[in-house]
Amino acid sequence: MNKLADADLADDSHLDESDQVFASAAELFRLLATPIRLKIISALCAHEKNVSQLLAEIETTQPNMSQHLATLYRAGVLARRRDATQIYYRIGSERAATLCRAVCTQIAVELDGAGEIPAAERLAPLHMLKG
Repeated sequence: MNKLADADLADDSHLDESDQVFASAAELFRLLATPIRLKIISALCAHEKNVSQLLAEIETTQPNMSQHLATLYRAGVLARRRDATQIYYRIGSERAATLCRAVCTQIAVELDGAGEIPAAERLAPLHMLKG
């Protein structure tokens, strides 16, 4: 092969890797694009909790909570352990928890209006900030 062909192959492999990165990020964002899932992750950041403890903090039904916990568990965002009849959930992916924390904290700061944030640095849409 000539150098041009080698460069083309290298570019194609780079695009494939890049596509994989973006696809993985999009999948994570899709998984986290539900407010209740963000609340669950936030509730578990400090320590593990069982379903009853989560239901005391997050307003939803038990079947709905279980469905979201199962989805997050299957995706590896949450881990769990059984203690007799109770199942305790904890953060299983620090990457997902860090992402949630960063985005939610940034939006909370913007909504608080403590300081003017340049438009290019905002995460929340401008109409949300003006209230």
